[in-house]
Parts: sequence; C-alpha cells; structure tokens
Amino acid sequence: MTQVLAVVGKARGHVLLDALGQLRAAGATISVVVNFDVSEMTIPADLADVHELNTDKTEFPIRVRMASASRRLWTKIRRDRWIRGQARRADVLVALDRSAIHAVWELAQRNPRPAAVYGLAPAVEAVEAAAADSTGATAPRTTTAHAVAAFGRAMARDVRDDTRLVVKVAALAAVSPKAMRVPPVAAAWSALVAAPGLPDRVRAKLAVRVHRSMIEAGRVQPGAAPPAARITNDRTKADVLLRTALLEAAAGGATSVPEAAGALLALADRAYADSQPVRAAADLQHTASLVFHRGLHFDSPTSPLMDDPAAFLAQWRASTAAQALWAPRERVATALPPPTDRPMRLLIATAGNANFLEEIRKRYENMPGLEVRYIDLGEDPQLHKAQNNVRGMMEHLLSGRSPYGNQVAEALGPLIDWADTVFIDWCVAAAVMFTMIDPGTTRMVIRLHSFEAFGWWPHLVDFSRVDDLIFVSDHLRDLCNQVLPQLTDGPRQHVISNAMDLRPYVRPKDDDARFTLGLVGIGSVAKDPRWAIEVLRELRKSDKRYRLVLMGDDPEPKFGKAARDYYEALVADYEELEPSGAIIRLGQVTDVAKALVEVGVILSTSVRESFHCALVEGAASGAVPVVRDWPFFAGKEHGAHSLYPADWVVDSPQAAASRIRQLTRSEQKWRAAGGAASAYVLATWDWSIISGDFDRLLLPGTAADTLPYTSS
Repeated sequence: MTQVLAVVGKARGHVLLDALGQLRAAGATISVVVNFDVSEMTIPADLADVHELNTDKTEFPIRVRMASASRRLWTKIRRDRWIRGQARRADVLVALDRSAIHAVWELAQRNPRPAAVYGLAPAVEAVEAAAADSTGATAPRTTTAHAVAAFGRAMARDVRDDTRLVVKVAALAAVSPKAMRVPPVAAAWSALVAAPGLPDRVRAKLAVRVHRSMIEAGRVQPGAAPPAARITNDRTKADVLLRTALLEAAAGGATSVPEAAGALLALADRAYADSQPVRAAADLQHTASLVFHRGLHFDSPTSPLMDDPAAFLAQWRASTAAQALWAPRERVATALPPPTDRPMRLLIATAGNANFLEEIRKRYENMPGLEVRYIDLGEDPQLHKAQNNVRGMMEHLLSGRSPYGNQVAEALGPLIDWADTVFIDWCVAAAVMFTMIDPGTTRMVIRLHSFEAFGWWPHLVDFSRVDDLIFVSDHLRDLCNQVLPQLTDGPRQHVISNAMDLRPYVRPKDDDARFTLGLVGIGSVAKDPRWAIEVLRELRKSDKRYRLVLMGDDPEPKFGKAARDYYEALVADYEELEPSGAIIRLGQVTDVAKALVEVGVILSTSVRESFHCALVEGAASGAVPVVRDWPFFAGKEHGAHSLYPADWVVDSPQAAASRIRQLTRSEQKWRAAGGAASAYVLATWDWSIISGDFDRLLLPGTAADTLPYTSS
C-alpha cells in the first residue's frame, strides 16, 4: 500500500472525509495531521490514522502565537516526533488545504524522496503513480548530496525564522502598552518616531505601533494626533493618519478624525479631478469608514454627529469627490398616480432586515385589488454580494457607469418597471442600489429608521429619485435634516410610527411582576443596560424585592476598546448582583409577549432611539413605562420627552427609581398605572391605528386607502 501523510489546517466536514475516501480508494494507507479539535467531526479509524495537533492557544509559546497562520502550523509540526516518523516513511505528502502548504513544503525539504503535492486531484495522481511504480515506491532511503544540502538549508531556515521571531517578540515587548506605562520608555519611543532621518516606510509602521500602545497604556488620549508630520509622502501620511485615527475611534476618540479625513479627501479629490474613479472611491470608502466609525456613534454614550453635525461633516461635505456621491441625477419623468384600469402594483424591498415589515406585508399581500411583490436583497446570493460592495457603489456613482451598475440595473430594473410604487425599508444598501436606476414613472418611497442616520448609506442615495421619505419619529427627522442637507429640496417627508400589532401583548400579569423591572434588547452600548442597573441599585437601597430581567444578548466586546471597556464594566455589575438574584439574564427570548407577563416595569435606558418598539410593547403588556430622556436628543425640540407622555420620562436613575417606587407602592396603584399605559399605546400606536397612515401614503387615491383595518 502507498503510504500517505496528509496535513489539513481547518475542519471541512464531508469535504475532508470525501478527500480521504478518494485517497483510500486509490490504494493509500493514510495518516492525517489535523490542526483542529477532532470532536468537531468524526474521521473513521478504518479511513485514516488521525493525529491531532494542540489547538489550545494559551499553551502556545510566544514564537508560535506571533507567527503567521501557515508558519504557526509548521512551527507546531516541526518538533512533533510522530509526524517526523510518518514523513520519513511516506510515499506521498499532501497539503489538503491552503494553510497546510507551507508545512508540507518544509516536510518535503527534509524528506526529498516522497512526492509532495497540494490538493486532492494531484494527491490521487501521486498515489496512483507510486502504486504503479513499485520500484520507486520501495526504493531504499539513501542520503544523497542533494538531500543533505536540502536538509541543511531547512535547518538554517529554521534557525533564521526563530531568530527573527525572537527579535520581533523582543521589539513588540519593548513597544507594548506595559512598556509604555514607564514614562522614560514612552518618551524615548515618542522621540524616536519623531526623529529626523527615518525613511517614511519605517516611520509609518513605527508610528502606528507606538500610537496604539500609547492609547492602550493611557499615555495619550484617544484623540491625540499621531506623529505623522515628518512623513513626506502624501499617500503614506494619509495611511498613517487613517490607521491611528481608526484606533482612536475604536476607543471612542474623534479629535484626530478631521486631520485624517482631510488627508484622505484631498487624495480623493485629486483622483476624481484626474478622472480616476477607482482610486477616488477607495479613498472615499476609507474616509467613510472613519467618519462613520461605530466606535464614534454606536459604541459610545455620545456622538460627534449630535454635538454639531455641520462641523463634524464639514470636510466630507466640502469634498468634490464626496459631493459626486450624492449629486442629484434626477429622473426622466415624474411618478404617476396609481392606475385605475388594473390593480396597483406594490414592490416591498429590504436588504437583510425585515424585522419591521411583518404587519405591512401581511396587510398588503392580503388586500384585494393590489398586486404585491417582495424582495430581500440579503436572500439572493448575487444581490447579497452586490449589496456589500460599497466600493463598487462608489465607483459607479463617481463615474456614472460601471459593470457593477450594469449588474444592479439588470437585477432590479425589471422590478422597478413592473411596480407602480416601490417601498424600500431601511435607507441602506437597497436604497442606494434602487436609486442608481432611473425609476421612470414609478413612485419611490424609502423608510429611514435610526441606524442609518449615523452611517454612510444615506450619503450614497440619490434623493432626487425618491418621492417620499418616511421617518419613524420627529427627532429622527430633525437629525437627518441636519446630517443630510440634500434633503432640503428632496423628497416629501412624513413621520409614521413603526407597524406594531400590540394586542398579543395584552395579558394578565402575575402579582410578583410588580417588583420586576424589564429591559428588552441590550445588544449594543447604545442600549446602555448599565443605566438600568443603576436604577436597580437605587431601588434596592430600600427594598430588596426589586429585581431586573434582561432580555437579549450582551453587547459585543470585539468592536473596539470603547465597546470592550463597557462590556467589562457590565460583566462586573453582573458578578456583583447576579448571585443574589437581583439580575436575571434570559438571553434571546423567542416569545417576548409571554416573558413580559412577569415584568411589572418596562424600561427604556438607551442613549438614543428612533422610536423604541420594545418599550411600547412592554407598555402594551401593562408594565409601567419608565423612559430615560435619551441623551442624544435631550434638550432638543424633539426626543423621548416629546414622543411619550411627559410623566413617563425621567432624567436620571434617581428620578427613575422615584417614579417606580411611587407607582409600585401598592398593587392597586401599579395595576392602574400599567392599565393606563396599555390603553394609551393601543389607542396611539397599534397597527389598527397606524395602518391608515400607511394606506394614505402608499395607496393614495385608491379604494384601498379607505379600507378599515382588519386582522389577517
């Protein structure tokens, strides 16, 4: 039998089993080295002899952790006695995936007799060739001058790589955050980065590394400017400014954004003036990733867009290349009213998020005299890829024509031609793609929620091709008009609340619910669950019966320092309060209405919301609503204080605790307050009320807009 040693870096399920099966069928006896936990998949013993490498990263020496993925695999293999023995006996060495190529090449340098191949087809050919050539397959192992030389080179390479890793590890240790906490070390590195005579390439790499460590060590504020002044090349300087500003944005700092954005936009404007849309689009995308970074707007309790939108976006708006992204391209004709000689055709579209469309679709898909189609770009493989191609969108908007634009027109053009009205939910990728196409006489309607106001998507939308723009609240409309001046002479604007069927939430509450606070949705820093915990602490100072139920996944710490710091503080809160039962985490809840039966007080603790459906659903259930005056909008004309009844809204955890104590003082008072809140939201925001607003907007002048609401 032909002896095969196969190396695979990643678990691939049936793909790996099929590969081993084909090698076995070709007449091979297989030993396979796997760089994953074998519990992830089962490899039958009669198929291959499996040797599992250690995957516990905490046990790796630092030279392994610092290596690249392919070299890391080889570093684990090279000192493994079992693998060395198998390699000496093998007739064929096989890398079954890309990450294993380097390891197999290194094994082949030390064992020149066996064939070394990458991929299944070459491996099968090598096995068949070895089986056919019995002489080659059983040739004695002789040490030739070539083999000795190859082995010597391999050993020299190992020594060189180890030496480089030692030097790299030492250098990184010297410039680590721990080292930067020592004042003389920090001063020395700062002086070195700013020293004259360093090549731009060296200074750029060093500047980013030092600046990152300085931020993590607390030596500089997140907004401190990086030492890029001595870099002479504009492209290299812009790259350094971008990379360091992104580090700071992830930590919540925004003061270095203007310098970095200015450098990138200058390059974009230059490329745009030189008719280089590809280059300009790249610089614009980098700028957008910085200006609209989630660390600045989503993972922080504040946002520079709320302080002064015009000032923060001044450079972005002044850029000639950026202006070309949202420049009005107009339409060849105005939208026609609904037809009278056939059913009206309504296209409902979104891009990967249909959370707020259920009631709308249900109503119109079941409405007589109306033809409805629905498309989710995220569910179509081709369109899903296109909706994530921000660079392609920008290149098309800058040039006016592109293969990407042709692809979008081919996919979406026929849908626009079919429809009388296109309703696009969320002003994100779908809105950009649909407005890349001249809609002709088709009416275009877009609904904008909250997320979009803090992102780049609306800046790519051609609002000259949009007839109506829906906001879910007045304060969101105010913000968007500040952020997007192109709306001034743009589409008609409407404020219509989210479509919610609130009746299923009306259920009798348990008596014990009176002392249970509920917060639904805690998956982002903007939801600020720690504010709810402060309310709980205030309440428990005088009454230990109060507890807090949290529904949803915790905020993700992976998005940057600001998100990580918040998450770690939240975990510390859990460790303090969970053991006593004061906090109960339910995680993702499939039946929220059922879970709310046990909640007597529903909280909205966010720093910003557009409407906050979960709060309204909780109020519909009969829970007493307590709403933080969302800081992003507090003090402005519109916000939580104008959206909800004034007595629902509080400005501090102490005020929230006071309202809760007052309204839960007795069961009678608590039930009366909850019942009043439920009656109010049902009469104001239930779909039976709001559906008429949608009918009047989407179906004007048709018999449908006069139809009463009926449950389906």
